[in-house]
Amino acid sequence: MRTPRLTRIGALAVLAGTLLVGGPAVAASPAALAPATASTASAAPSAAVTINAVGSICYSALPSQAHHTLDLIDAGGPFPYSQDGVVFRNQEQLLPSHASGYYHEYTVVTPGSPTRGARRIITGQAVDEDYYTADHYASFKRVEFSC
Repeated sequence: MRTPRLTRIGALAVLAGTLLVGGPAVAASPAALAPATASTASAAPSAAVTINAVGSICYSALPSQAHHTLDLIDAGGPFPYSQDGVVFRNQEQLLPSHASGYYHEYTVVTPGSPTRGARRIITGQAVDEDYYTADHYASFKRVEFSC
C-alpha cells in the first residue's frame, strides 16, 4: 500500500497559512479533504466542490507507468519530459474548480509512443489528490490509494 503524501505545494500552503495566522498548523482529516458529493453539496452549498466528470480508479488498476510517475512525483523528479510539473489550467473544467496553480500535470509514459502520448497524472494540493487521464483530458479518474 502506498504511503499518503502531501504535495510540496500543499505543504508550503500550510506553512504559509501558519506563518500568516501565527498559530500552529492543524492537519485536516481525510474526510475534510475529500471531494464533495451530491449529499455534501446539498448540506453546504456555499462550500461545495462540484465534480463534473470525475470517476475513480484503484491505484492497483493503474498502468505500471502511472505508478512510476507517482513515485517520481513523490521523489521530486527527475522527470522524463520538460513539461512535467507545469501548471494544469483545468480548461476542460472537469476537475473541481480552484485558483490557477492548484493543479500540476505529469506525463505517464506510453510504451511505443514517439510522443508524450495521451496519459497524464494531474496532482492537486490536497493529500493524495491525484487524477489519471488516459485520453488527454477528455475524462479523469481520481486515484484511490486504499484499494
